[in-house]
Amino acid sequence: MKNRREYDLTEGPMSGHFWRLAVPAAMGMLFATLYNVVDVFYAGMLSTEAQAGLAIGFQAFFIFMAIGFGLSSAMSALVSNAKGAKNTEDARATAAQGITYGIIATAILMGVAYFIGPALITIVSEPGGYRDAAMGYFYVLIFSLPGFFMSYGANGILQAHGDTVSMQRALMVAFVANIVLNPLLMFTLGFGFNGIAIATVLSQTGVMVWILYRVSQLEIFEGITRAAFAPDMGRFRAITAQLLPSSTAMMVMFISGFVVQFALKGFGESAIAAYGVGLRIEQILLLPVLGMTGALLPIAGQNFGGGHHNRVRDALFYCWKLGFAMTVIATPTLWFGGAYFVSLFSDDPQVIAVGASYLKVDAILFPIYMMLFSINSILQALKQPVYTLWISLYRQGFGVAAFIWLFVGVMGFDVWGVWFGIATAVASGWVIALIVVQRVAAQHMGGLFGVPARS
Repeated sequence: MKNRREYDLTEGPMSGHFWRLAVPAAMGMLFATLYNVVDVFYAGMLSTEAQAGLAIGFQAFFIFMAIGFGLSSAMSALVSNAKGAKNTEDARATAAQGITYGIIATAILMGVAYFIGPALITIVSEPGGYRDAAMGYFYVLIFSLPGFFMSYGANGILQAHGDTVSMQRALMVAFVANIVLNPLLMFTLGFGFNGIAIATVLSQTGVMVWILYRVSQLEIFEGITRAAFAPDMGRFRAITAQLLPSSTAMMVMFISGFVVQFALKGFGESAIAAYGVGLRIEQILLLPVLGMTGALLPIAGQNFGGGHHNRVRDALFYCWKLGFAMTVIATPTLWFGGAYFVSLFSDDPQVIAVGASYLKVDAILFPIYMMLFSINSILQALKQPVYTLWISLYRQGFGVAAFIWLFVGVMGFDVWGVWFGIATAVASGWVIALIVVQRVAAQHMGGLFGVPARS
């Protein structure tokens, strides 16, 4: 049966496209985040030490997953541009090569992760129980890389066609499976903390199978032959050119998490656990924004590919208007409710206090994150992802390290200095991103602000 969730995003009102794409995407990410929240909850049933090990092990794993996020963005941008230009053959060839690319890259990444991951964990932890927990968790989690990597890459193809529902459904099922598998594997079958990782391997493999099936049902795959999947170096180079900056920017983001954890380890395992819990809460509140800015990529990509530059501007400004409306709800929720939300995951007073302080700073940064994410989507849609890399290198590479050092190392702040360092890097990175995106847009579509946006 053909996949009927394919849409032409170059026509019709922006509100309808954002509603159709952003809501399922946000719901999918909600269940993905709740999936992680379930892991944090069950780790907390064991100890604060287990929660700290989960935070560090997952951070190391996500560095390798960054290639998968980059492949998703690359496929969404390249296939949506081809679809917007009504070039079915180009869309078909790019999608097929993206799947082949993903298989090869996954095999390489699993080998690299086995040797590099433990070294990363050692850097940001002290010897003891929580480091041992992180190591064991990471080694098992490596086997979930195919599930994550291939499903993300294939989902980029679905997004380019306007289908965000398939991933939403997969993540909902994975969430329910995780609720069942975690206690079954941890307690009933006796795998303990590593049962969390085994549950992830099983559920994410199921997600991969479903998403690949949905891709196979797309119209562009009708009558496709095996030859279309034979490695094509020209296509591989095009995918790499789009993938590498996005993936590197994502890696820098997760490496910046290691910089933060390195700074926090001087304040004890409670601070590290609090940061891990705070990130999960932050992610839940950012979900509508992530769904919305994720929808912006295929919408802008199809319209840019079709030469509809006014509609690209309209999409960005509509996205910003929705984002500021979301800020009105999210900012006070994070500011006033932080301690309560952290207390749902830990009864350790130190974890609650430190986690609440992180969320207060995060509340102020919420609208800035929204604009940064949307700028990244526009740059990818214009097939200029290298600029997202430079912005990320400053904001999450140099900026985070330099400003944390300034506030903690030079000015002698306590854990608040870590949060102030993050905030300064984010705010200054946002200013740079605004300047960059206007200049890039001026070169490729006459600028962002030269033509009034329509609602």
